[in-house]
Amino acid sequence: MTSAAESKTDHAPADRLPGILVSLKDAARAHVLSHDERIEALDALQRAIVAHKDAIADAISNDFGSRSKHESLMGDLFPILGTIKHTKLHLRDWMEPEDRAANLSNLPSRCELLKQPCGVVGIISPWNYPWLAALSPLVAALAAGNRAMIKPSELSPRSSDLLRTLVAATFAADLVTVITGDARVGERFAQLPFDHLVFTGSTRVGKLVMRAASENLVPVTLELGGKSPAIVAADFNARTAAARIMAGKTFNAGQTCVAPDYALVPVSSKLTFVEACRSAVAEMYPRLEKNSDYTAIVSDPHYVRLRRHVDDAKSRGAEVIELNPAGETLDAAARKLAPTLVLDPTDEMLCMQEEIFGPVLPIKTYSRLDEALAYVNAHPHPVALYYFSHDRASINRVLTETKSGGVTVNETLVQFVQSDLPYGGVGQSGMGQCRGREGFDALTHKKPVFFQSRIHTRGLLSPPYGTVANGLLRLLLGS
Repeated sequence: MTSAAESKTDHAPADRLPGILVSLKDAARAHVLSHDERIEALDALQRAIVAHKDAIADAISNDFGSRSKHESLMGDLFPILGTIKHTKLHLRDWMEPEDRAANLSNLPSRCELLKQPCGVVGIISPWNYPWLAALSPLVAALAAGNRAMIKPSELSPRSSDLLRTLVAATFAADLVTVITGDARVGERFAQLPFDHLVFTGSTRVGKLVMRAASENLVPVTLELGGKSPAIVAADFNARTAAARIMAGKTFNAGQTCVAPDYALVPVSSKLTFVEACRSAVAEMYPRLEKNSDYTAIVSDPHYVRLRRHVDDAKSRGAEVIELNPAGETLDAAARKLAPTLVLDPTDEMLCMQEEIFGPVLPIKTYSRLDEALAYVNAHPHPVALYYFSHDRASINRVLTETKSGGVTVNETLVQFVQSDLPYGGVGQSGMGQCRGREGFDALTHKKPVFFQSRIHTRGLLSPPYGTVANGLLRLLLGS
């Protein structure tokens, strides 16, 4: 692509952002990336990720205070590499024009959809998966032939700085540029007249981003979050379900937008489920504080917020169970929060009002599946839903009677890493999808084109209108 010296990207003050966008738009107008150039860009990104995987994992861990290297490699890098491989395999087919049928009245003319890049895509990414959330939309943007500006989170500064450095060393500045800076820079970034804007983050901030983008009528893809339920059916082994749910809940210490937010279990399985959660945590994390496999909460404000959720549940009468296998006294300064169960929470509790985004699992009970579905459907559509059952009829009920961004049956999280499945929310959990084929389509303008045939009927429906036109209109209108 280019050398670091040729494309050095500095921290950009907010007032420089419009000029940077103009330079990318000028480049997009001057040259449309060919299939081979798009593959070259994806290859370069793949090489940069693989070559710097250890430095990337170290930067993420430093941002969190302590983050499992295995979780960084599995959660941040593996899905990107899988998406790149899948995209390269299918890109030529995706780029082909789509044939569409012309009206019978216009035959033998023909129609097609011509695939064109949108132009310049803005990407605003969060701190919890600082590489995945920045680079997954970038893969879609490059595949569709776009240029891109990325604004990573200021809450993961080491990852953001390394991302800026690696992108500058990998791509020309008029192809991909990373903008680092504080919240004021992020606010100005969201106001820019991009051709498309992808935001990953909270619903609250997503509303602000969408409002800012609307001033320039910029189309947006919002990848948000929400309270994703895990429903355990009576026919499924409660211990197995608990182990899988706790694995999903404790991965990255629950700081995952598709983490199971709360569990719905049959009344008869409650005690077994709780004990199985305890056993699962003890098996995965015999110790917490000095365990490099167990990730810390990213910042003091987020740690305090989670403690407040737990304290609020206690004060409102919920039974709270801390899963601390070694009985350690955890230092708040290290921000290691023990996995915590909240039994029989009410909707008035903070843990049932807000997305938890941490290792706290509320557990509600139900008697019949109808009750569980009614509870889920009475709340905003989640970004993910997990259902544990071997009964095909009940699985079909859950799939058809609930609405969510995605679903995994009998497991957690893994729908998120399937390269041929799109990712996105619905309603309060987001809009649009930005990965794989759907990501390519979202960042592509499909231009409708009509090709008039040498033999055509246009003259029969042109002024002066007479008997022939009247007859044709009667035929076309079915009268």
